[in-house]
Amino acid sequence: MRITMPTAVIEGTQLTVMPFRADAVIGTMSVPTLVQLVPSPRREEDVKTLKAASGAVRRHAELRSLVQRALKSTQKGKNVGSYAEYIADGVKGELGAGWSTPPITFWHAGPLAALSDELVAGTGLRTLTIAPGTSIVAIDGETQTTAWHELYDDPERFGLTYAELAAVRIPFELYVDLSVADARQIFYDRNVQGVAVAKNLAMSMDQRDFATRLAHRVADAVKVEIDDRTVSFAKLVNASKRQVGKTDPEVITLSALRALVITTIYGRGGLSRSAETVHEGELPAGTDAQQVEAYVSPLLAGLISDHSAHFLARSALTAPAVLAGLGIAVHHTTPWAEPSNALGSDQLSRLLSGVRWERDARYWDGVAAKAGASGRLNFSGGVKDSGGRVADAILYPGTEAGRRIRGQ
Repeated sequence: MRITMPTAVIEGTQLTVMPFRADAVIGTMSVPTLVQLVPSPRREEDVKTLKAASGAVRRHAELRSLVQRALKSTQKGKNVGSYAEYIADGVKGELGAGWSTPPITFWHAGPLAALSDELVAGTGLRTLTIAPGTSIVAIDGETQTTAWHELYDDPERFGLTYAELAAVRIPFELYVDLSVADARQIFYDRNVQGVAVAKNLAMSMDQRDFATRLAHRVADAVKVEIDDRTVSFAKLVNASKRQVGKTDPEVITLSALRALVITTIYGRGGLSRSAETVHEGELPAGTDAQQVEAYVSPLLAGLISDHSAHFLARSALTAPAVLAGLGIAVHHTTPWAEPSNALGSDQLSRLLSGVRWERDARYWDGVAAKAGASGRLNFSGGVKDSGGRVADAILYPGTEAGRRIRGQ
């Protein structure tokens, strides 16, 4: 008796996908499927582990090295742990609906084992089959891929279970049968063609950041008069730009207002925190979020209201560095400020009363801005570069800078 061999059985991993071009599809996969199809990039860079790995894994590592940068000893690698913790918090529901991971971009290095006809006519939905041993490489989203491996290797460490991870669907796009050169080009395009968001602007969008939330509350608490109309100051705060343009209706950026909030809370120490997340557990010793908000919000709302004319005139007061320096001065009035440097509200008012807030080189050149050949001021020095000088000029009227900003 001779046993005949099957002729139409194709083995492998099946995924339901939708094509969006002739050589690429989109879809979702489970975490177990991800870790099965794509080896851990971290393990592939471990020389000892790789020596003991299967030939398929070694071949995958070699192919990966052609289109990806290293994880080891890079910021990319350092981000894996925090990314895994972020994903875990999202999966556990601790972040509500306000969390997301982008689709991972995979490269299928050869032809598919099989691609079905449309599952439902007219929808484009199909089933593709990936043969065992096929090399699938993450050409964008590799940090996320590594983070999923970390979670699946030891879910208990992140407060998760295998069952919870198995219920997760990971969005992906898959490019099929591209050359190494094309895969490299996609890597380049994804990492270079896009314009990176400035970190301080990105921070101003983070609603889990205490300083961002407080900046919004300060803006909401202020009312200003414009053309005989009372409007919320929040309408004059631009949350989407790094700088406010001349034709924009807003007069200040949210990141600049956030700088004022942070330096009010931390003083000079806030200059280095302007591009960092402010966690409630990292507030000054002896304070909590409720106490800080209860004091800072009305304090800064009153300050903005008192100087609303200067804000509406887009004076030097709207520059991030000037606001950061002002916040350092205001910090000295807070209950948690160093007692030896403490100021009363009346003292602060006197220090601010003589400051010339106009955008004029006579007052701000060399303090918070640089004057060009035409005399036009450039306030692009930034919070860290100029915030300290502005604070000194406000706090010490007798210094050269202090006299300059007061027109003396």
